[in-house]
Parts: sequence; structure tokens; C-alpha cells
Amino acid sequence: MHVQRQKKNITLVLGGTGKTGRRVAERLQQKGHAVRIGSRSARPPFDWDNETSWEACLKDVTAAYITYVPDLAMPGATDAIEAFVSQAKQAGIKRLVLLSGRGEPEAQACERIVEGSGLEWTVIRAAWFNQNFSEGAFIDMVLDGRITLPGGDTPEPYIDADDIADVAVAALTEAGHGGQIYEVTGPRLMTMADVATDLSRATGRQIDYIDVPHEDFIAEIASSGAPRDVVWILDYLFSTILDGRNAHLTEDVERALGRPPKDFADYARKIAASGIWRTAA
Repeated sequence: MHVQRQKKNITLVLGGTGKTGRRVAERLQQKGHAVRIGSRSARPPFDWDNETSWEACLKDVTAAYITYVPDLAMPGATDAIEAFVSQAKQAGIKRLVLLSGRGEPEAQACERIVEGSGLEWTVIRAAWFNQNFSEGAFIDMVLDGRITLPGGDTPEPYIDADDIADVAVAALTEAGHGGQIYEVTGPRLMTMADVATDLSRATGRQIDYIDVPHEDFIAEIASSGAPRDVVWILDYLFSTILDGRNAHLTEDVERALGRPPKDFADYARKIAASGIWRTAA
């Protein structure tokens, strides 16, 4: 007698070792869901630049959290997302959750691909993460006590990666989030100087914000040996996105989760207590 093999209902988390992906994977596992990490170091490996690696990762997958590294604004991102969505649909995936860039027209082109897939979809738009200062490119600046960035006095509603992950997990596991675009923000607008003030209070030492010319900042990043795609995306973000277009708040975290988003000051106190920002005596 032929017995049909039952699908395993795995959730694929692309970028599963990154800021939001790692948190999404951990939360899903804590809830008892089967998770497959999508990264070059995982087994089977997932590589955005190698479409032949995708088939094995999509086997038995019913839902996917999509993050594109380094950013959906990168040239070639729309082609990659289109190809992935096509393969995902052929593999039998039912639900897609896309992490998108707030205020990025290129990212919204990728959103339209997901929205037109015929699958259940949710889009999460986010811009600057709190965790950029503890897990990203700016942690050394906090340790040095000098945040040297070309941010001017443009306010930004920094969002916590934990909030993004919670929204993503809700969209992946609960009903009622299909067809939703959640444009997630923190609870207040903050300039880089405000960030430095909150970090100073949390760490108990002076951390200054020093506004530097955009060209000098990019030249310094490039000369430091940073990968070309990192240089490109920082150039793009500071020259294009940090122009005030995102300087407004939404209630989408609360709309998705039924609770307000985390404040940067609370994040800063928690990270300071962990010792990550502690400098050598």
C-alpha cells in the first residue's frame, strides 16, 4: 500500500544568523516550530548568489522569513527575490514574510513581487535598528565614546530588533497578518545626538556625537577594508534614506502585537548591563 509522505511544516529563516533572523529562529524554536536556517554556513547552505542552493533549503518548507543581505536596495535584489519567490511557490510554500526597508523605493519593488506571488504574505518595513550600536557597524564607536557619523540632526524612529522579530513570528505563526504591511517604528523620534545622550546615561560615561561630512565618512569606511557591499549600503543609507523621509511614527508594532514598541533608552540600559559596551580599565 502506498503511504503518502507527510510534509514536515518547516519554517525557513533566511538570514537566520543575522540581527532579526537569529531572533526569529530562536522564538520559533521556543514555540516548538521546526526551523531551517538559511545561511551560507548552514546545512544545507543557502546562498543568494547561487540559485542551485535554494532547492534543498526549500524542501518540506511551508513558510519563510525573507531577509536579503545586505539590503533590498542593492542592485540585483529584485531579480533575486523574484527568482526565490518563484522557486518557493513551486516548492509548495504557503506563507512569506518579507523584511523590507522603510522609505526605500527599491525595497518596495521587491515587496510588490511578494505581494503578487499568489501566496499569503506579510511585509515588515523597518529602517534603523537599535542594535546597530551593539551588534552592528557602530559598536566600536560606542566603545570609543565618539559616534562619528554623517547623520546631521535628522530624527529617526529607531526600532528594536526584538520588536521586528516578534512581529515576524506573529506573521509566520498566527492568523490575521496576511496581506498586511507593518511599517514598524520605535515610540519616539531621535537624532544621533539623542542616541549619544541615551547611551551616555546608560553606560555612565560620556559618549559624544560628532557629525562628519558624508564623503569623509564613506572614504574612511572604504579605506578600513570594509566589503564593497557594506560601503555601498552605508553610502546609500546616509545619502538617501536619512533625509527625513522616515521622520514620523506609526502604531504598527502595537497593531501587530497588541503592545507598544520598546524604547531606545530601555534597550541601552539592557545592553549596558550586559557588559558589551564595557571598556577596559
